[in-house]
Amino acid sequence: MSQTIRYPEILEMARREGKVTVEHLAEHFNVTLQTIRRDLSDLADAGRLERVHGGAVLPSGTINIGYEERRRMNADGKAAMARACAAQIPEDSAIFLNIGTSTEAVAAALIHHRNLLVVTNNMNVANILSQNRDCEVIVTGGSLRQSDGGLIGDITKASIRQFKFDIGVIGCSAIDRDGDILDFDVQEVGVSQAILNRSRRKVLVADGSKFTRTAPARITSLGEIDMVVTDRAPARDLQDRCDDWQTQVIVAAPGT
Repeated sequence: MSQTIRYPEILEMARREGKVTVEHLAEHFNVTLQTIRRDLSDLADAGRLERVHGGAVLPSGTINIGYEERRRMNADGKAAMARACAAQIPEDSAIFLNIGTSTEAVAAALIHHRNLLVVTNNMNVANILSQNRDCEVIVTGGSLRQSDGGLIGDITKASIRQFKFDIGVIGCSAIDRDGDILDFDVQEVGVSQAILNRSRRKVLVADGSKFTRTAPARITSLGEIDMVVTDRAPARDLQDRCDDWQTQVIVAAPGT
């Protein structure tokens, strides 16, 4: 198999899993470790991947991955996280679901919940939950971000401040090694902070790829979050920090 044939599949695996390793790729393509290292170096030189010890990850920076591409990435992992998150949301509660493909998956997992009040700044979440007749959906105002159906800005934050939520569920673009939760859009960060300030219980849904990415704008620390739902356990040192902070980490592997 030539390099040019391997490259698209390597990139697709990196998009799906968040990270690829030299050993796994060598076994998958039945080539030597040296061959895969050259492939990853070529992709890194082209700006398609970022080399890390033992493999490569999607490149970090100041621009997020396209929304449709994010929606396709790690769909099984997001579905498992969504089911685990929905299991923590009791019926007869008021919740907020914000922008993101992970929160959209949570909305889909809430289709059969009863007597929910869901406030959202995500038009896709509102459309999903319109199928649940036992769910009242309130959409905040704000400026529509056409790329992903999100509502952001001062009007959005003012709408959020009118409520007190039992549970606020947010997503993010990255989680730093020190436990900081990060995003790309400063306006979206302000909305996420407003959600957390108005929520009795704070929940983050973030697939394992977020532990290997970075973004420039800080939302808050995992120490200020009650629960993290992910599909892959964080590094041991970050798990230890979560334990110290009494931040519960639920790992929902695909297929569960």
